[in-house]
Formats: sequence, structure tokens, C-alpha cells
Amino acid sequence: MCFFIVVLASGLKILKHSYKSLDEKKTLENKFLQTKLELKEQELKFLKMQIHPHFLFNSLNTIYGFAITKADEAPEMILKLSNLLDYILYQVEKPKVLLVEEVNHLEDYIALEKMRFHDTLKVSFKKENINEEVQIPPMLLIPFVENSFKHGFAANGILKVDIHLKIDANYLFFEIENSSKEKEDISAGIGLENIKKRLEMLYPKKHQLEIIAKKDAFKVSLKIEF
Repeated sequence: MCFFIVVLASGLKILKHSYKSLDEKKTLENKFLQTKLELKEQELKFLKMQIHPHFLFNSLNTIYGFAITKADEAPEMILKLSNLLDYILYQVEKPKVLLVEEVNHLEDYIALEKMRFHDTLKVSFKKENINEEVQIPPMLLIPFVENSFKHGFAANGILKVDIHLKIDANYLFFEIENSSKEKEDISAGIGLENIKKRLEMLYPKKHQLEIIAKKDAFKVSLKIEF
């Protein structure tokens, strides 16, 4: 009888311990999910802070000017802006998009800026090994390009922007350089700070971001391990 009571007591103790362990596990899982949700919300906050309304207003003003003069560029510009807005407004909540989609919208963005700047903008966009399978978080690269146009300086009347995007094995390499004013330091600007924070959240210890302010140029180099 005593043996039965000992066995029963031991069984109840084990059951209680198991229940407590399950409860603790559930609590940890809930905390993990909550933290994940908070990180996602924070990431979207950083992302939305990078969308500068001045670009939209400038583009709309240019389209308005084209429409008044009935320029042939107006329909194309409206289509590119519409595609870009769709990407900015509706694709940002996706965890990943195809790299080719980001590249397409980068090209739309550049085309819009070329129409706006006319002959005062010279852009080189070199792409290597861009395949159909690589995925990245949405709007990962566009803020760097927007930053170049926003803070770039037209030396001798021409704003120069050179972009290089390359996929090599399990790495993404992205470089962008623009002409800038001498001694102008924009490396600590709000836009770049938000980009840094987002990269830390998305690729902790799996990315390298280098910002170089030269005498008459500003360069950003990014390396990401997939």
C-alpha cells in the first residue's frame, strides 16, 4: 500500500512538472511570437520612414508639366509612377520579393528621375548574375538610390550616379556612388540611419555596410550573405 502511495505521489509530481514545463514552453512561444511581431512592426516603421514624399510631389509636378505641354513622355511617366507606387504601398508588407522585381522598380525610379532632371543627370546601372530565384526584403535597395538623388550634387551641371549590383554564390554585392559637394557629410542622415537599423534586423552579422565620403563623391558599399 505504501509503495502504491509513493508511486502515485511520484506520478502526480511528474505530471505536475510536465504540465509546468508545457506551460512555460507555451509562455516562451507566446513571447517569441510577440517579439517577432514587434520586430516586424518596427521594420515596417523604418521602411515607411524611408519613403520620401518629395519624390512623389516632384514626379507629379513633372507629369503635370508634361500634360500641359502634351509631351509624349507623360503617359510613360504616369505608368512608371503608378507601378512604383503599387510596389511602395502594397508590396512592403511581404517578407520577401524577387530581386528582379526590386531591379525593375529601381529602373522605373531611375527613368522617372531622368525625365525630371533631363540632361543634368547621368546614371550608370551595371547588373551581373541577376537570376530569377534570388529573393530579398522589399525596398532594400531603392532607399540607397533615392538617397543618392536627394543628396547628390551636380558637379559642372551634371549629377552622376553609378550603380553596380552583383550576385556571386551566396552573396549580394551592391555599390552606389554619386557626385557630391566637398566635405559634405550625409553618412549620419536619418535615411541612412533607418537603412542601417533595418539591415541589422534583417541580416544580423550577415551583412557589411561601408559608407565613404570622398572629396567630391559619396559611396555606399553593401554586402549581404543569404
